[in-house]
Amino acid sequence: MLRYEKKVFKAGAQIIAGIDEAGRGPLAGPVVAAAAILPPKFKHKTLTDSKQLSEKQREEIYAELTANPEFLWAVGISDVDVIDHYNILRATWRAMQLALDNLYVHPDHVLVDGLRVPLMGVEQTAIVKGDAKSFSIAAASVIAKVTRDRLMLKLHEQFPQYNFAQHKGYGTPEHLAALGQYGPSPVHRRSFAPVRNAVEPVQVEFAAL
Repeated sequence: MLRYEKKVFKAGAQIIAGIDEAGRGPLAGPVVAAAAILPPKFKHKTLTDSKQLSEKQREEIYAELTANPEFLWAVGISDVDVIDHYNILRATWRAMQLALDNLYVHPDHVLVDGLRVPLMGVEQTAIVKGDAKSFSIAAASVIAKVTRDRLMLKLHEQFPQYNFAQHKGYGTPEHLAALGQYGPSPVHRRSFAPVRNAVEPVQVEFAAL
């Protein structure tokens, strides 16, 4: 889980950040990216791709990482308006760049989950399924996932009829049924076909007798 970091350090890098995102696939809510710089001689028994961890494990690892003053991290968020204006891929790149910019220590090399990010302005290594191969990316994966899940819990309080607390905005049968019944909320991604095709419910007002 540190072989990519060791390779980049050997090539001359001084500070390495891992970058990953959460929330590209859902029908509602923002996409969140995180950048993470590990402490020296970092070790961990359970850290891996956040999708392979339970919610409890993610919360525990998040608390452990963020309590460590030597662990440096930041997040970037692209909200629904950005997603619908630019498309989800460009919105994801924007969130990643924001996360990188929000680090108060600027890395000289970035390990990115998946494919290369255009115009990042720093040397990068793209690693397919990197969140399961690099501790730096895995740490960013957990930070991004926990941050987004917490945001979706807040959106659930505003729009409880969609039950965002349960599915976090993904297109589950329950969520699609709610879309059909209530129509899209302000935090639904109207550029996504299931939302775009959802029929807005007819609002009928009855005059007082």
